[in-house]
Amino acid sequence: MKIVIAPDSFKESLTALDVANAIETGFRQVFPHAEYLKVPMADGGEGTVQSMVDATQGHFIDLEVTGPLGNRVMAQYGILGAVDGQEPTTAVIEMASASGLHLVPREQRDPRYTTSFGTGELIKDALNRGIKYIILGLGGSATNDAGVGLAQALGIQFLDENHQELPFGGMALAQLSHVDASQAHPLLSECRFDVACDVDNPLCGERGASAIFGPQKGATPEMVSLLDKTLEHFADVLVQSGFADHRLDAGAGAAGGMGLGAKVFLSAMLKPGIEIVIETVGLASSLQGADLVITGEGRIDGQTVFGKTPMGVLKQANENGVPAIGIAGSLGKDAEAILAHGMLAIFPIIPALDSLDNVLTQGEQNLITTARNVAAAIKLGQGLH
Repeated sequence: MKIVIAPDSFKESLTALDVANAIETGFRQVFPHAEYLKVPMADGGEGTVQSMVDATQGHFIDLEVTGPLGNRVMAQYGILGAVDGQEPTTAVIEMASASGLHLVPREQRDPRYTTSFGTGELIKDALNRGIKYIILGLGGSATNDAGVGLAQALGIQFLDENHQELPFGGMALAQLSHVDASQAHPLLSECRFDVACDVDNPLCGERGASAIFGPQKGATPEMVSLLDKTLEHFADVLVQSGFADHRLDAGAGAAGGMGLGAKVFLSAMLKPGIEIVIETVGLASSLQGADLVITGEGRIDGQTVFGKTPMGVLKQANENGVPAIGIAGSLGKDAEAILAHGMLAIFPIIPALDSLDNVLTQGEQNLITTARNVAAAIKLGQGLH
């Protein structure tokens, strides 16, 4: 029997690899001789770098970079494991690591001044190491600069009418007169970029970057109005400088406009995060010849079917004719929606009411116990008791 274990992390409790290990431990108590293949998963959000590094036996790069406030912070990105003995060529970078909201104290949150420069420094380091494919996750950013800081770190110049380089921050874009990419990092053109993006917001307007994401980054209504106008001006100057107009594209407004910046300055493709992860870790090939796939996340609910990890894994399982079950930290409202898409069953791991702190602490043991019980039920159904 071949069993593929492909879960997401259980946030604040277990990484995706920890979850996979616990499920394997529980199943081995019932099926000790089965073949187990663990494929830690993510959907492009928090934990994606960790999951993909674990899934490919890669490694991390720690780097001091410019934080969103212009101060120095420690950040990291992942280089995925080598394939067939070749040098590693793929890196995974989470914008939040260098430019995340968690790096800005609540009382200092002001998206008029925060920068994505540090994320650009991570990309620059990866390029200098010979990386040819970069996956960029956009979740959790503190910025509203449309990726200008990132581009500045890569040598692209943003000049005012006096041909002076703009300072950091989204508000500075109001002074933008011209964009000069002639000094861009020479290896940019040799690298392919995919951006994990699960929102479809345009750059500006009522559903734009400033209006939808600005308030959570500290923007007042007055700031939102100012930043929205600034981004509109930025898009106008890009066109005047010879760049394509992507302001209305789905996802352009993601991460304070980084969706647009990634398209313009990195020639990136914006894709659902789960699709990128599934393709990169080779889940389809892992499912070949499998008898069962087990997936899950911290909470399965009605939103799970909209691009979350269990749904992405289920789609691959369905395409490969492999039955799938889900194990979750808990089940929320409308969790049964995923059953209509072909998931055979879903199981929560919490055995009794308890405090959240205790539930998170007991996650591993509860997961092992649940996995063991699921395996026992499967064995019973096979008539092997």
